[in-house]
Amino acid sequence: MALLADEILNNLDLFLDHLRVERGLAANTVDAYGRDVRRFLDYLDKQDVHDIKDAGRSAIMNHMIELSQAQVGPRSRARVLSALKTFFAFLLREGLLNGNPAADVEAPASRKYLPKTLTLDEVDRLLAAPDQESRGGLRDKAMLETIYATGLRVSELVGLQLSQVHLDPGYVRTFGKGSKERLVPLGDSARYWIEQYIRDSRSGFLGRATSPFLFLNRSAAPISRQYFWRKVRDYSRAAGIHGSISPHSLRHSFATHLLARGADLRSVQMMLGHADISTTEIYTHVTRERLKQIHQQHHPRA
Repeated sequence: MALLADEILNNLDLFLDHLRVERGLAANTVDAYGRDVRRFLDYLDKQDVHDIKDAGRSAIMNHMIELSQAQVGPRSRARVLSALKTFFAFLLREGLLNGNPAADVEAPASRKYLPKTLTLDEVDRLLAAPDQESRGGLRDKAMLETIYATGLRVSELVGLQLSQVHLDPGYVRTFGKGSKERLVPLGDSARYWIEQYIRDSRSGFLGRATSPFLFLNRSAAPISRQYFWRKVRDYSRAAGIHGSISPHSLRHSFATHLLARGADLRSVQMMLGHADISTTEIYTHVTRERLKQIHQQHHPRA
Protein backbone atom coordinates (compact mmCIF):
# COMPACT_ATOMS: atom_id res chain seq x y z
CA MET A 1 0.00 0.00 0.00
CA ALA A 2 3.00 2.26 -0.49
CA LEU A 3 1.24 4.35 -3.11
CA LEU A 4 -1.88 4.93 -1.04
CA ALA A 5 -2.23 8.34 0.51
CA ASP A 6 -1.23 8.60 4.15
CA GLU A 7 -4.67 10.04 4.81
CA ILE A 8 -6.31 6.70 3.93
CA LEU A 9 -4.08 4.82 6.33
CA ASN A 10 -4.70 7.41 9.05
CA ASN A 11 -8.44 6.98 8.52
CA LEU A 12 -8.04 3.23 8.85
CA ASP A 13 -6.24 3.72 12.17
CA LEU A 14 -9.06 5.99 13.36
CA PHE A 15 -11.60 3.37 12.26
CA LEU A 16 -9.87 0.62 14.23
CA ASP A 17 -9.65 2.89 17.29
CA HIS A 18 -13.40 3.50 16.91
CA LEU A 19 -14.06 -0.26 16.92
CA ARG A 20 -11.78 -0.80 19.89
CA VAL A 21 -12.82 2.13 22.10
CA GLU A 22 -16.32 3.23 21.12
CA ARG A 23 -17.78 -0.12 20.14
CA GLY A 24 -15.74 -2.16 22.61
CA LEU A 25 -14.93 -4.98 20.20
CA ALA A 26 -12.46 -7.66 21.21
CA ALA A 27 -8.86 -7.40 20.00
CA ASN A 28 -9.17 -10.42 17.70
CA THR A 29 -12.27 -8.92 16.06
CA VAL A 30 -10.57 -5.56 15.54
CA ASP A 31 -7.56 -7.33 14.01
CA ALA A 32 -9.86 -9.20 11.60
CA TYR A 33 -11.52 -5.94 10.51
CA GLY A 34 -8.09 -4.43 9.96
CA ARG A 35 -6.89 -7.34 7.82
CA ASP A 36 -10.02 -7.30 5.66
CA VAL A 37 -9.93 -3.56 5.05
CA ARG A 38 -6.19 -3.57 4.33
CA ARG A 39 -6.70 -6.34 1.80
CA PHE A 40 -9.23 -4.15 0.01
CA LEU A 41 -6.85 -1.19 0.14
CA ASP A 42 -4.16 -3.42 -1.38
CA TYR A 43 -6.60 -4.24 -4.15
CA LEU A 44 -7.27 -0.53 -4.76
CA ASP A 45 -3.54 0.10 -4.88
CA LYS A 46 -3.10 -2.53 -7.59
CA GLN A 47 -5.92 -0.89 -9.53
CA ASP A 48 -4.17 2.51 -9.31
CA VAL A 49 -6.94 3.90 -7.12
CA HIS A 50 -5.28 6.17 -4.57
CA ASP A 51 -8.23 8.19 -3.25
CA ILE A 52 -10.84 6.41 -1.17
CA LYS A 53 -13.51 8.64 -2.70
CA ASP A 54 -12.87 6.90 -6.03
CA ALA A 55 -13.58 3.48 -4.55
CA GLY A 56 -17.10 2.96 -5.84
CA ARG A 57 -19.51 0.06 -5.79
CA SER A 58 -17.88 -1.54 -8.84
CA ALA A 59 -14.49 -1.66 -7.08
CA ILE A 60 -16.05 -3.48 -4.13
CA MET A 61 -17.88 -5.91 -6.43
CA ASN A 62 -14.70 -6.62 -8.40
CA HIS A 63 -12.79 -7.20 -5.17
CA MET A 64 -15.41 -9.73 -4.07
CA ILE A 65 -15.11 -11.48 -7.44
CA GLU A 66 -11.33 -11.58 -7.06
CA LEU A 67 -11.69 -13.15 -3.61
CA SER A 68 -14.06 -15.77 -5.04
CA GLN A 69 -11.59 -16.59 -7.80
CA ALA A 70 -8.90 -16.96 -5.14
CA GLN A 71 -11.04 -19.71 -3.54
CA VAL A 72 -12.02 -17.58 -0.55
CA GLY A 73 -15.18 -19.17 0.83
CA PRO A 74 -18.57 -17.43 0.98
CA ARG A 75 -18.50 -17.01 4.76
CA SER A 76 -15.09 -15.32 4.62
CA ARG A 77 -16.22 -13.09 1.75
CA ALA A 78 -19.33 -12.14 3.70
CA ARG A 79 -17.10 -11.17 6.63
CA VAL A 80 -14.93 -9.03 4.32
CA LEU A 81 -18.00 -7.28 2.94
CA SER A 82 -19.30 -6.64 6.46
CA ALA A 83 -15.96 -5.07 7.38
CA LEU A 84 -16.04 -2.83 4.30
CA LYS A 85 -19.61 -1.74 4.97
CA THR A 86 -18.66 -0.81 8.52
CA PHE A 87 -15.51 0.99 7.34
CA PHE A 88 -17.33 3.07 4.72
CA ALA A 89 -20.16 3.82 7.16
CA PHE A 90 -17.54 5.18 9.57
CA LEU A 91 -16.01 7.39 6.85
CA LEU A 92 -19.49 8.65 5.94
CA ARG A 93 -20.26 9.45 9.57
CA GLU A 94 -16.97 11.35 9.86
CA GLY A 95 -17.88 13.46 6.82
CA LEU A 96 -15.09 11.98 4.68
CA LEU A 97 -17.46 10.50 2.10
CA ASN A 98 -20.80 11.51 0.63
CA GLY A 99 -22.16 7.97 0.53
CA ASN A 100 -21.47 4.34 1.39
CA PRO A 101 -20.61 2.47 -1.83
CA ALA A 102 -20.83 -0.89 -0.02
CA ALA A 103 -24.29 -0.29 1.45
CA ASP A 104 -26.31 -2.16 -1.18
CA VAL A 105 -23.75 -4.82 -2.11
CA GLU A 106 -25.29 -8.18 -1.23
CA ALA A 107 -23.33 -10.72 0.77
CA PRO A 108 -22.63 -14.07 -0.91
CA ALA A 109 -24.91 -16.89 0.12
CA SER A 110 -23.32 -18.85 2.93
CA ARG A 111 -24.16 -22.46 3.54
CA LYS A 112 -24.92 -23.26 7.16
CA TYR A 113 -22.88 -26.23 8.30
CA LEU A 114 -24.28 -28.45 10.99
CA PRO A 115 -21.77 -28.57 13.84
CA LYS A 116 -20.40 -31.89 15.08
CA THR A 117 -22.53 -33.01 18.02
CA LEU A 118 -21.83 -35.85 20.42
CA THR A 119 -24.48 -38.33 21.51
CA LEU A 120 -25.22 -38.69 25.22
CA ASP A 121 -23.31 -41.97 25.28
CA GLU A 122 -20.30 -40.35 23.59
CA VAL A 123 -20.37 -37.49 26.10
CA ASP A 124 -20.41 -39.98 28.98
CA ARG A 125 -17.46 -41.89 27.52
CA LEU A 126 -15.48 -38.73 26.85
CA LEU A 127 -16.03 -37.33 30.34
CA ALA A 128 -15.00 -40.68 31.84
CA ALA A 129 -11.75 -40.86 29.84
CA PRO A 130 -9.37 -38.83 32.11
CA ASP A 131 -7.55 -40.66 34.90
CA GLN A 132 -9.20 -39.11 37.94
CA GLU A 133 -6.51 -40.50 40.26
CA SER A 134 -3.78 -38.34 38.71
CA ARG A 135 -3.33 -34.61 39.25
CA GLY A 136 -3.59 -33.76 35.55
CA GLY A 137 -6.41 -36.20 34.93
CA LEU A 138 -8.51 -34.70 37.72
CA ARG A 139 -7.94 -31.22 36.28
CA ASP A 140 -8.88 -32.40 32.77
CA LYS A 141 -11.99 -34.13 34.14
CA ALA A 142 -13.07 -30.87 35.80
CA MET A 143 -12.42 -28.93 32.56
CA LEU A 144 -14.43 -31.36 30.44
CA GLU A 145 -17.31 -31.35 32.92
CA THR A 146 -17.28 -27.55 33.04
CA ILE A 147 -17.30 -26.95 29.30
CA TYR A 148 -20.12 -29.44 28.73
CA ALA A 149 -22.12 -28.06 31.68
CA THR A 150 -21.79 -24.43 30.59
CA GLY A 151 -21.17 -24.36 26.83
CA LEU A 152 -18.26 -21.95 27.34
CA ARG A 153 -15.97 -21.13 24.45
CA VAL A 154 -12.56 -22.72 24.91
CA SER A 155 -10.98 -19.27 25.39
CA GLU A 156 -13.51 -18.55 28.14
CA LEU A 157 -12.84 -21.90 29.81
CA VAL A 158 -9.05 -21.60 29.98
CA GLY A 159 -9.36 -17.96 31.05
CA LEU A 160 -11.61 -18.70 34.03
CA GLN A 161 -10.39 -17.22 37.29
CA LEU A 162 -11.28 -18.43 40.76
CA SER A 163 -13.21 -15.21 41.38
CA GLN A 164 -15.51 -16.03 38.45
CA VAL A 165 -16.54 -19.44 39.78
CA HIS A 166 -19.30 -19.37 42.40
CA LEU A 167 -19.78 -22.92 43.61
CA ASP A 168 -22.39 -22.38 46.34
CA PRO A 169 -24.98 -20.69 44.12
CA GLY A 170 -23.68 -22.82 41.22
CA TYR A 171 -22.74 -20.54 38.36
CA VAL A 172 -19.76 -19.06 36.52
CA ARG A 173 -19.36 -15.43 35.51
CA THR A 174 -17.61 -15.15 32.17
CA PHE A 175 -16.74 -12.51 29.60
CA GLY A 176 -17.37 -13.40 25.98
CA LYS A 177 -16.89 -11.63 22.68
CA GLY A 178 -16.77 -7.86 23.05
CA SER A 179 -16.05 -8.38 26.78
CA LYS A 180 -19.76 -8.92 27.41
CA GLU A 181 -20.46 -10.45 30.80
CA ARG A 182 -22.85 -13.34 31.29
CA LEU A 183 -23.76 -15.79 34.05
CA VAL A 184 -24.06 -19.48 33.23
CA PRO A 185 -25.30 -22.24 35.58
CA LEU A 186 -22.80 -24.98 36.45
CA GLY A 187 -24.92 -27.96 37.40
CA ASP A 188 -24.20 -30.47 40.15
CA SER A 189 -21.71 -32.65 38.28
CA ALA A 190 -19.44 -29.80 37.18
CA ARG A 191 -19.61 -28.24 40.66
CA TYR A 192 -18.55 -31.54 42.24
CA TRP A 193 -15.55 -32.05 39.96
CA ILE A 194 -14.37 -28.45 40.26
CA GLU A 195 -14.48 -28.84 44.04
CA GLN A 196 -12.50 -32.08 43.82
CA TYR A 197 -9.90 -30.45 41.56
CA ILE A 198 -9.49 -27.39 43.82
CA ARG A 199 -9.23 -29.56 46.92
CA ASP A 200 -6.96 -32.33 45.63
CA SER A 201 -5.11 -31.12 42.56
CA ARG A 202 -4.79 -27.38 42.03
CA SER A 203 -2.36 -26.75 44.91
CA GLY A 204 -0.03 -29.33 43.39
CA PHE A 205 0.22 -27.26 40.23
CA LEU A 206 0.71 -24.05 42.20
CA GLY A 207 3.55 -25.15 44.46
CA ARG A 208 4.75 -21.92 46.10
CA ALA A 209 3.36 -19.75 43.31
CA THR A 210 0.06 -17.88 43.26
CA SER A 211 -2.37 -17.52 40.38
CA PRO A 212 -5.87 -16.12 39.93
CA PHE A 213 -6.63 -18.70 37.21
CA LEU A 214 -8.64 -21.83 37.91
CA PHE A 215 -7.10 -24.41 35.57
CA LEU A 216 -3.30 -24.54 35.74
CA ASN A 217 -0.42 -26.41 34.10
CA ARG A 218 2.81 -27.68 35.67
CA SER A 219 4.31 -24.18 35.56
CA ALA A 220 1.36 -22.74 37.51
CA ALA A 221 0.30 -20.90 34.33
CA PRO A 222 -3.21 -21.10 32.88
CA ILE A 223 -3.88 -23.99 30.50
CA SER A 224 -3.53 -22.92 26.86
CA ARG A 225 -6.28 -23.34 24.27
CA GLN A 226 -3.97 -25.47 22.14
CA TYR A 227 -3.23 -27.84 25.02
CA PHE A 228 -6.91 -28.35 25.80
CA TRP A 229 -7.70 -28.96 22.12
CA ARG A 230 -5.06 -31.70 22.08
CA LYS A 231 -6.38 -33.26 25.31
CA VAL A 232 -9.96 -33.35 23.96
CA ARG A 233 -8.68 -35.06 20.81
CA ASP A 234 -6.66 -37.59 22.82
CA TYR A 235 -9.51 -38.36 25.22
CA SER A 236 -12.01 -38.75 22.38
CA ARG A 237 -9.72 -41.33 20.75
CA ALA A 238 -9.30 -43.14 24.06
CA ALA A 239 -13.09 -43.20 24.41
CA GLY A 240 -13.47 -44.76 20.95
CA ILE A 241 -15.27 -41.75 19.49
CA HIS A 242 -14.84 -41.46 15.73
CA GLY A 243 -14.55 -38.22 13.79
CA SER A 244 -12.95 -34.89 14.57
CA ILE A 245 -13.82 -33.89 18.13
CA SER A 246 -12.85 -30.52 19.58
CA PRO A 247 -13.86 -28.31 22.53
CA HIS A 248 -16.40 -26.75 20.14
CA SER A 249 -18.05 -30.17 19.87
CA LEU A 250 -18.84 -30.03 23.59
CA ARG A 251 -20.20 -26.49 23.25
CA HIS A 252 -22.38 -27.63 20.34
CA SER A 253 -23.51 -30.67 22.29
CA PHE A 254 -24.40 -28.51 25.29
CA ALA A 255 -26.76 -26.39 23.15
CA THR A 256 -28.23 -29.27 21.16
CA HIS A 257 -28.96 -31.42 24.20
CA LEU A 258 -30.65 -28.51 25.98
CA LEU A 259 -32.91 -27.76 23.01
CA ALA A 260 -33.71 -31.45 22.53
CA ARG A 261 -35.02 -31.50 26.10
CA GLY A 262 -37.26 -28.49 25.74
CA ALA A 263 -35.06 -25.49 26.60
CA ASP A 264 -36.22 -22.31 24.89
CA LEU A 265 -34.02 -20.75 22.23
CA ARG A 266 -33.65 -17.39 24.00
CA SER A 267 -32.29 -18.99 27.18
CA VAL A 268 -29.78 -21.04 25.19
CA GLN A 269 -28.75 -17.89 23.32
CA MET A 270 -28.04 -16.14 26.64
CA MET A 271 -26.02 -19.06 27.99
CA LEU A 272 -23.94 -19.33 24.80
CA GLY A 273 -23.36 -15.56 24.66
CA HIS A 274 -24.62 -15.15 21.10
CA ALA A 275 -25.33 -11.54 20.18
CA ASP A 276 -27.80 -12.59 17.46
CA ILE A 277 -30.38 -15.32 18.00
CA SER A 278 -30.00 -16.39 14.36
CA THR A 279 -26.60 -17.81 15.35
CA THR A 280 -28.29 -19.96 17.99
CA GLU A 281 -30.98 -21.13 15.56
CA ILE A 282 -28.53 -23.44 13.80
CA TYR A 283 -28.92 -25.80 16.75
CA THR A 284 -32.59 -26.23 15.95
CA HIS A 285 -31.44 -27.54 12.56
CA VAL A 286 -29.17 -30.01 14.37
CA THR A 287 -32.08 -31.23 16.47
CA ARG A 288 -34.33 -31.64 13.41
CA GLU A 289 -31.57 -33.47 11.55
CA ARG A 290 -31.14 -35.86 14.46
CA LEU A 291 -34.90 -36.55 14.52
CA LYS A 292 -34.79 -37.30 10.79
CA GLN A 293 -31.95 -39.77 11.34
CA ILE A 294 -33.87 -41.52 14.14
CA HIS A 295 -36.97 -41.71 11.94
CA GLN A 296 -35.04 -43.18 9.02
CA GLN A 297 -33.32 -45.75 11.23
CA HIS A 298 -36.36 -46.98 13.11
CA HIS A 299 -39.54 -46.30 11.12
CA PRO A 300 -40.65 -49.42 9.19
CA ARG A 301 -41.55 -47.46 6.06
CA ALA A 302 -38.80 -44.85 6.13
